[in-house]
Amino acid sequence: MAKVEFDQLLDAGVHFGHLKRKWNPNMAPYIFMERNGIHIIDLYKTQAKLEEAANAIKQIAKSGKKILFVATKKQAKEIVAERVTKLNMPYVTERWPGGMLTNFTTIRKAVKKMTSIDKMASTPQYQNLSKRERLQISRERAKLEKNLGSISDLNRLPSALFVVDIIKEKIAIAEARKLNIPTFAIVDTNSDPTLVDFPIPANDDAAKSIALILDAMARAIEEGLMERKLDRDKEEEDEAAANEIETRKAALEIEEEEDLVKRPRKRIAKAKTGEE
Repeated sequence: MAKVEFDQLLDAGVHFGHLKRKWNPNMAPYIFMERNGIHIIDLYKTQAKLEEAANAIKQIAKSGKKILFVATKKQAKEIVAERVTKLNMPYVTERWPGGMLTNFTTIRKAVKKMTSIDKMASTPQYQNLSKRERLQISRERAKLEKNLGSISDLNRLPSALFVVDIIKEKIAIAEARKLNIPTFAIVDTNSDPTLVDFPIPANDDAAKSIALILDAMARAIEEGLMERKLDRDKEEEDEAAANEIETRKAALEIEEEEDLVKRPRKRIAKAKTGEE
């Protein structure tokens, strides 16, 4: 796994925290110094925590489980949507629907409703509806798509949660903690890192900083998915080889049985020939 270099973190402004008066005391271990009233994050700590989080998220991806990404702040929306869509992972970049995790069954019903609207739209009954009724249905469909379209393939609770700003997404963090779902997050100097399992101390406001951290997570997930594919391919090859060996064994056993049956017949035939 490629390690994010110190200079890359520096160039992306990952080290810039918030004003000193806004700090969370639990972030003290990750703060290097204060400059002009602003806390500076220790990038060596960021490197270590980023590597730890990347290794953990890679293993989750390798096991074939889903990781839900949450980032509803303006500067993170497009970055998350772009990176995560390529990974085929679910994400939330609009308003977090309360109870998304703790009341997952209800959310799934809303997603199914979206699917049923799509099916209904292709039926003759839909065409017979008035223009106003069709407009109401299409608006409802658009609203559902905006809020839940990115999680339409999420058939069960995610195995992990990645959050960009844990203060803004405090409800998502609280729901994940309640259900013991592992959490990964970018934590700035005004955040409480003890609320997440894998905190990554970094600037959670600058687009460059967010993009750099997400790129590292995306690469880790890609590696995990690739290793999973290679392992499955190897298992299939091993299974095919084992089946071939079993087939050959079975063929040899049949040949031996046939040979045992033929031997007495050959002896009888030889004996008859000798008598003659």
